[in-house]
Amino acid sequence: MPDIDLTGSAPARGYRTFVAIGDSFTEGLNDPGKDGRFRGWADRVAERLATLNPEFRYANLAIRGKLLDQIVRDQVPAALEMKPDLISFCGGANDLLRPGSDPDRVAKTLARTVRELRRTGAEVLMFTGVDLRDTPVMRRLRGKFAVFYMHVRSIADLYGCRLVDLWPMQSLRDWRAWSEDRLHMNSEGHRRVAARVLEVLGVESEDDWRTPWPPREPVDPWVRRREDIRWVREHLVPWIGRRLRGTSSGDGLDPKRPVPLPYEP
Repeated sequence: MPDIDLTGSAPARGYRTFVAIGDSFTEGLNDPGKDGRFRGWADRVAERLATLNPEFRYANLAIRGKLLDQIVRDQVPAALEMKPDLISFCGGANDLLRPGSDPDRVAKTLARTVRELRRTGAEVLMFTGVDLRDTPVMRRLRGKFAVFYMHVRSIADLYGCRLVDLWPMQSLRDWRAWSEDRLHMNSEGHRRVAARVLEVLGVESEDDWRTPWPPREPVDPWVRRREDIRWVREHLVPWIGRRLRGTSSGDGLDPKRPVPLPYEP
C-alpha cells in the first residue's frame, strides 16, 4: 500500500482529481450555493485546489441520508472509475443514528472500504464528527459515536490516511456554526471545516478555523426551552417518521457533481 507523508503538504503541482463521497455532510447541507445546489466544505476545498493545478478536476457523489452500505455500493465503484488522486470519504453517522446500530460493525465496513480505496494509490481524507456533548437529545448517543470515531482514528492510522478530526474543534460546538435543524452546519460551519481540511492537506488558506466567535448575549432559559420544543416538532419528529417509514431525504436524488470536471462555483 503506498506510503504518504501525512506531515507534508499537497503535491507540488496540486491534486489532479478530487472525488468526494459520503452523505449530507459532504454534499454540503445547509450551505446554500448557486442554482439551488448546496455548496459545502468539499466545494470550498475544491475551489482552492483548482488554483494549484490547471488540470484539476472535481466530482462530488455524496447524497444526503445515505447509509454506509449505500455509499459503498453506489458511490465507491463510481469514484474508483474516476481514478482520483484524492478521495474524501465520510460515512456511518446515519447508521449510528438508528436504534440498535453497532459502531464496531459499522467500523468494519469502513475499514474494508478504506483499504480498497488506498490500494489504488489515492490519498484518502477521513473525518471524525463533532462532539455531541452540547446537543439536546443527540447527546444520548455520544458514547456510541465516540467508539466509532476511535475506530476511525485507528483506521486512518493503519492505512495511512489524512484525518480531519472535528471532535475537538471548539469552534464547531457553537450553535452559530449550525443550521436550524441542528444536524447540518450552516455556511460558517462549512467554511471552518474547509479551512481545517486544507490545513490537513498542507494547503494555505485565507480562512482560519480557530478564529474565535464574538461574544453573544445570554439566552433566556425559557426561550431556549421553546426553541428546543420547536426543533423537536419541526425537525426531529419528521426525521424519526422517515426512519420508521424506511425512507430518506436523499431518496431519488442524484449527485450534484457526478463526473470530474474543472471546478466552477
